[in-house]
Amino acid sequence: MPTRKITILLISILYCIRISAERPNLLYNVDFLTYFDNREYHSEYQIPQTIFSFRLSPEIGIGINDRSGGSHRVMAGIHYTQPLGAYWDKSNFSPIAYYRYDYKGIRISLGSIPYIQRIERLPDYLLYDSIAYATPNIRGALLSYSSNIGYVEFMCDWRGFRSDKTREMFRLVLNGLYHHHWLELGGLAQINHKAGFAPPAQHEGVCDDIYIQPQIGINLSKYTPLDSICLRGSYIIGIQRYRDIQSTKIPQGGLIEFFARWRFVGLENTLYFGQNLMPFYSYYGSDLNQGDPFYRSPLYNRTDLFLYLINNNFVNCYFSWNIHYDAQRIQHQQQLIIRFSLDGLHKKEKLKGLFDK
Repeated sequence: MPTRKITILLISILYCIRISAERPNLLYNVDFLTYFDNREYHSEYQIPQTIFSFRLSPEIGIGINDRSGGSHRVMAGIHYTQPLGAYWDKSNFSPIAYYRYDYKGIRISLGSIPYIQRIERLPDYLLYDSIAYATPNIRGALLSYSSNIGYVEFMCDWRGFRSDKTREMFRLVLNGLYHHHWLELGGLAQINHKAGFAPPAQHEGVCDDIYIQPQIGINLSKYTPLDSICLRGSYIIGIQRYRDIQSTKIPQGGLIEFFARWRFVGLENTLYFGQNLMPFYSYYGSDLNQGDPFYRSPLYNRTDLFLYLINNNFVNCYFSWNIHYDAQRIQHQQQLIIRFSLDGLHKKEKLKGLFDK
């Protein structure tokens, strides 16, 4: 009797799916990324190094469109990252597996989701270049709503599973932007949490890494011959807690961002002035603070001069010369980043780069 009921239930579910959705489609994509990053740093906050690697990310899955207008997809794949000049033991494999639902500007993704699917990249003080290279996935959830007047986006990244070898770590990020003619209003909030290891590992203190960043800006892209020109100003308030020693620090500072692009050339400038945004970085480094260590400086300016070599719907290739000033000296960085996406062949808009310039 129970078996008969289960059979009837399964048949009913399959029938409902059949009448409420179209036939499933086979989906696939191949994403390829190569990055050359040469850092000529002489700073107490950074180390000089050269990063030269590639990442191959094949995906396959199924997609279904329902009768109400929503689309569903389940995708699986892998990121294969290989430092050039290194052997197999230096390679890294990260699984891709997620469900995604799209309906009238709403997007819900759950699982291990490629970071590139975010609407807007995280600011440098929250996501360092090196971590963006090494961590291709959001491990948890990515929810967003977008329209012609702006967007809002929420991310839950479960960065660490608690065991005797790995810390429990996660972060929640909410960001959004509203624009009306030339005016932009937006902001960002993050809760980043680092706990300790599971027994029998040695006890380690719990830390919280919290930021709030209200933002205002002007976007004159529609009123000038340039493809893009905008200026944004924001104020960052941080709450950094080290619970074991009952220490709480509240670093604050201002951030001014300028971006301009005409055809295949552009400039991006970021100026930060204020307090050390990562007061506990010397304890736990990037396990706690995922941002660029330059933001420990009371004054930091980064100027990126970039040139697009290829920029179409399936290839994004640019060279960027980045000039850093950390209140002590000027330093240089050169980046050559190439991204290819097979999925872009089916789209009209230009392919987004790793750092979305």
